[in-house]
Amino acid sequence: MTGPGKIAFVPARYGPDVIGGAEIVLATLAQGFRDRGWEVEILTSCAVDHFSWENVREPGVTEEDGMTVRRFPAVVSTVGAERAVIEAEIMAGRPTSLVDQQHWINDGMRMPDLYHHLLHHGADYRAVVLGPYPFWPAFAGAQVVPERAVLLTCLHDEPYAYLDLFTPAFTGAAGLLLLSPPEHDLLHRVVERPAPHALTGCGVEVPGTYDPDGFREKYGITGRFVMYAGRREGAKGWERLLEGFARATERRGLPFTLVTMGSGEVRPPAGFEDRVVDLGKLSTTDRDNAFAAADAYLQPSAYESFSRTIMEAWLAGTPVIANAASAVVADHCRVSGAGLLYDDDLELEEALVFVAEAPEAAAALARPGRDYVLDRYQWPDVLDRVEAALLEWTPA
Repeated sequence: MTGPGKIAFVPARYGPDVIGGAEIVLATLAQGFRDRGWEVEILTSCAVDHFSWENVREPGVTEEDGMTVRRFPAVVSTVGAERAVIEAEIMAGRPTSLVDQQHWINDGMRMPDLYHHLLHHGADYRAVVLGPYPFWPAFAGAQVVPERAVLLTCLHDEPYAYLDLFTPAFTGAAGLLLLSPPEHDLLHRVVERPAPHALTGCGVEVPGTYDPDGFREKYGITGRFVMYAGRREGAKGWERLLEGFARATERRGLPFTLVTMGSGEVRPPAGFEDRVVDLGKLSTTDRDNAFAAADAYLQPSAYESFSRTIMEAWLAGTPVIANAASAVVADHCRVSGAGLLYDDDLELEEALVFVAEAPEAAAALARPGRDYVLDRYQWPDVLDRVEAALLEWTPA
């Protein structure tokens, strides 16, 4: 089958051992487009870990699981001291000059060879799909091939979004892919006249079966537990979640262990080391079984553009306890009726107490979540919307 053309997907990292929502979305979109007859290339770095950006893969072109992957070295030239100073100013909401913004974006991870590849070969692709917006590959790529650049924005209501640095991408790219209605609303608050854009949503794989007992036996987990999955870092609210969980457990005598999987360091508060279990990176099957075994899934991040993990929890019949500061997650919970929202640690505590004391009611709360995901976020529908948008926005 001959598809409509050649297309590049540009995640900053790629591979089965990569943890990151945007990276997963871009990889799955690439596979879907390949299956629809497009000629697909993955343009990515040689790194796996987004903390160190160490180059652990060889640069060059390989075939990985039937995908053509073109890897470029990740370059980190400094210890990031200048970037840290400027970032502190940005996050504090202080005015930051465009020159300082340029220093900030270029004092982190860069991929100069990707820049040159797009400069010389960008016209070979019908579209170049990049994201998320604050990562250097997306920022630079959108400037090199604006007429072909399609940005998976993953836009959050955070100080970065309002920087002048990103206005050219938000207004001058060929098109923007948006994952949720709140992200669409935010885009229109950030820029007055955004580039062509489409609310495509995101697909979520539906497991055929779950084996929660097998998960418990495999990992030696007994008793009741709540779960967090993803990047363990401050930007995701991880440290504050640990502190809030510890305080709630101490104050209310909660029966839960906190089980976590993903990347990043896990440092429980003193005295709670035995109440936090770190499983690291799990297989897809074990991850799904963990969701099914958990009493609740905790989503502490205020910065989400979609949140695949709450969808995975709802598919498994597990209630969600989520930070109301994320407009996207709050919208999912309110529309589905399958989640509990908290504004502070006391409300997090009350939600945990509810799950502890009324497990049947908590399970009933979660039930509408599965239909919510099945009705809105299936990959065939999402691919239809993304493909139609790309064909409309990019030159044949």
